[in-house]
Amino acid sequence: MSHTIVITGMGIASALGAGKHATRQALLSGADGLGAPNFTPTDLPVLLGEMPMSNATLRDATHCDNPVASRTVLMGLLALDEALAQAHLTPTATTTLINGTTVAGMDTTEAHYPDQMTAAVVDSHDCGATTTMMADARGNFGRTLTISTACSSALNAIIMGCRLLEAGMAQSVVAGGSECLSRFHINGFKSLMILDQQACRPFDAERAGLNLGEGAAFVVLERLDDARKRGAQPLAIVAGTGNACDAFHQTATSPTGEGAFRAMSEALNEAQLAPSDIDYVNAHGTGTPNNDATESAALRRLFGDNMPLVSSTKSMTGHTTSASGSIETVISVIAMQEGFVPLNKGWRTPDDECIIPVHGDEPPRIALRHVLCNSFGFGGNDSAIVLSHPSTLEP
Repeated sequence: MSHTIVITGMGIASALGAGKHATRQALLSGADGLGAPNFTPTDLPVLLGEMPMSNATLRDATHCDNPVASRTVLMGLLALDEALAQAHLTPTATTTLINGTTVAGMDTTEAHYPDQMTAAVVDSHDCGATTTMMADARGNFGRTLTISTACSSALNAIIMGCRLLEAGMAQSVVAGGSECLSRFHINGFKSLMILDQQACRPFDAERAGLNLGEGAAFVVLERLDDARKRGAQPLAIVAGTGNACDAFHQTATSPTGEGAFRAMSEALNEAQLAPSDIDYVNAHGTGTPNNDATESAALRRLFGDNMPLVSSTKSMTGHTTSASGSIETVISVIAMQEGFVPLNKGWRTPDDECIIPVHGDEPPRIALRHVLCNSFGFGGNDSAIVLSHPSTLEP
């Protein structure tokens, strides 16, 4: 990248809890947030990664009085507020908000359909409306953008934020994603026959699918020089980014993991790093037979016999779909700050088609200098970013 882009604030809400502290504690203890549906209206026998706060509690916590604000908006505001507070940033006309979402206001639509539909409910439904509601609730953002590329949405939002900063089109960017659970959402994945009724087991030989989750995460992105002028502390460097589309299938990944390989390679090239420089990969790792085998093929193609530590934190949060890239970015930075690698929960049985992920009772303690984070979406829209420790910055 022509400019050094740094993260100066982070916010997160997921099945592991609200905020960075709760997330850190859950990751270190090896806890997971998977359980029977509580807030989500479904009769299906599924395990979900629900964010452990009701809509009423979220409204109180975010001081949101908009009656048609969806759970996507409410969780997004919670994460957005935490990120802005850590960065000591007040949005201005030179601040851009980029939100990745696909489900958007579906939960609100479902709650009102068909007899209570109003113009306000209809207007709150689409992806862009979700972003606008969050921006309006916190005021003064100069520009809002919405990215909807399924499960790579939030990581693409972060990549877009870096591009805007490189081009001088923003002074600061708040980028990430938010995604709630909905009946439509769950039934859609059920129709693909990729939901596991047990806790998901990414990369395990007996894996049988994914558990859906929900949540939100945002990061504040700035050029390093601007951050230093503000006295803001860099939490991590976005050293490299990559996006590729293999267009192999509407939902399945290509057998060779071509798109994943290209996205990871592009991110490493942009970071000017060799594969051997990567200490840890936060894998997309959904727990489906197709994804884990093809992502493993791409990882083996890239790293050869020098495979870094790999794990999928979806084994703890569930697959938060459009929000997954930003949630896992924040988790990766937390791991880098604390010097540990999150566990791949549920893994027990090796599969010749898959890498062996980090497993056991306790997360291994290791200094992390460079982390690769993957997010792969339907249609083969695959993204990857390299995050580097602030200690790698030149004085």
